[in-house]
Amino acid sequence: MILAMQKHFARSVVFSMAVVFAALIGSSGAEAQVTGFKQAVAEAAAKDRDLAAFYQSNGYQGIWTGNSGKDRRRRQELFKAIEAADMHGLPVARYDANGLKTQMKAARSARERGLVEVALSKTFVQLARDMQTGALVPSRIDDGIKRKVPYRNRTSYLTAFSKSSPRNFFRALPPQTNEYARLMKEKIRLEKLLGQGGWGQKVPAKSLKPGASGNAVVVLRNRLISMGYMRRSSSQSYDANMQKAIQQFQLDHGLNPDGVAGAGTMTEINRPVQARLQSVIVAMERERWLNRSRGERHVLVNLTDFSARIIDGDKVTFQTRAVVGKNVSDRRSPEFSDVMEFLVINPTWNVPRSIAVKEYLPMMKRNPNAAGHLQLYDGRGRKVSRSAVNFAAFNARNFPFDIKQPPSRRNALGLVKFMFPNKYNIYLHDTPQKKLFAREKRDFSHGCIRLHQPFEFAYEMLSKQERDPKNFFHAKLDTGRETVVQLEKPVPVHITYRTAFTQAKGRTQFRGDVYGRDAKIWSALSKAGVSLRGVQG
Repeated sequence: MILAMQKHFARSVVFSMAVVFAALIGSSGAEAQVTGFKQAVAEAAAKDRDLAAFYQSNGYQGIWTGNSGKDRRRRQELFKAIEAADMHGLPVARYDANGLKTQMKAARSARERGLVEVALSKTFVQLARDMQTGALVPSRIDDGIKRKVPYRNRTSYLTAFSKSSPRNFFRALPPQTNEYARLMKEKIRLEKLLGQGGWGQKVPAKSLKPGASGNAVVVLRNRLISMGYMRRSSSQSYDANMQKAIQQFQLDHGLNPDGVAGAGTMTEINRPVQARLQSVIVAMERERWLNRSRGERHVLVNLTDFSARIIDGDKVTFQTRAVVGKNVSDRRSPEFSDVMEFLVINPTWNVPRSIAVKEYLPMMKRNPNAAGHLQLYDGRGRKVSRSAVNFAAFNARNFPFDIKQPPSRRNALGLVKFMFPNKYNIYLHDTPQKKLFAREKRDFSHGCIRLHQPFEFAYEMLSKQERDPKNFFHAKLDTGRETVVQLEKPVPVHITYRTAFTQAKGRTQFRGDVYGRDAKIWSALSKAGVSLRGVQG
């Protein structure tokens, strides 16, 4: 009822405005009206460089406030898009639809109509950019988010819109990816669940094991049924069906699928619908930040999932576990995109200076022979004997040596690294520390991404250019020498951070906010006006 009234009001405002504008233009003072309109547009647009550039280029002609069918359709589609902004998890209040409608209804003079014209354009540009590339600026949220958002020139929105079908223009703005479409579908599903009261009572137990019975098990059963992991049942024990349901829940939440509702699993089971809905809305915002072609073939690293995938044509062709940067200030893996150009087989580890002076220099001061697997080189690339160095004479600022580890199975980079040269010195590589991949939460590195199956990853990366990638790789490996292999076709790499992500088939996946970045994004979205809502029916 309320929605119907709002739509009727919007239509009546658009119609009454058209009548007023027609009367103004049709009056005897038409030329004065046009001049007054253009002067008002120029004055109002002057406060915004991009709007000023657009109106100057079109001779201060209006695209919203005329009585033509085109102008009328533009107004109608703008207000429809504002109404739909909430579906995209955008801050609807930012676009102030009611304020615009009031201003439109009150416009009587050419000057007032000119001011309305610019107000509509300003709102349109804000909405268009938010829909296409996000409502937030990533770098202002967390300094670990290095993502370069593909912002479009603001003037170009108005230019393209004025020449396009208004409806089709708005439809084309959000990401056209399957991921975005599935996230929006999940958002709608969770909003309906929220409107129905969520998943019911929280389980009143810290943990439960197979064979248990009692009230807590019944509550757990009911919650699993509400979540869609179990069929309706009258069982009051933690039986095989519940164990299977718990295993599937664990798989969907990045947990060890042992079928035991331990403390970590129980925490995730008891998270409310609101928390999952927040993750989905944040994921949609993140998807807008990456609203550009990712490459027919690309590598996708998800830091929260501790995984790396090779994607071909929207299908996962290879995936492996990963270890990511430790959750401390100078080790968290950054989020950015780049292009993988080559791989290095039997790599030398050039120890980053930060690690050299913070970790190894103090060790060598205490014992000059510490970390004997590492070698020192001077500024001219000559190997330096440790016996000739007085380590006590140096500190983090004046330490003059490079530290390297030659190729070997003990090398910190393992036996292969995958290079996409970047200023953050981040890349994908092998590691001799294989035990870490058995952990559920895998944040242990200095920032680089360590791969559980680096050889298999290499075979797949080389599969587009080598008939027998496995034998090719091992022929290079067996030499023991450092070998660079160029990729004939460089492959985009996207290091992402998604606590909610979808699959082509199956349930939406949820992961922990390992660095707390999504909490910051949600806080910023909330302050901007995004809110959670439950939908009835």
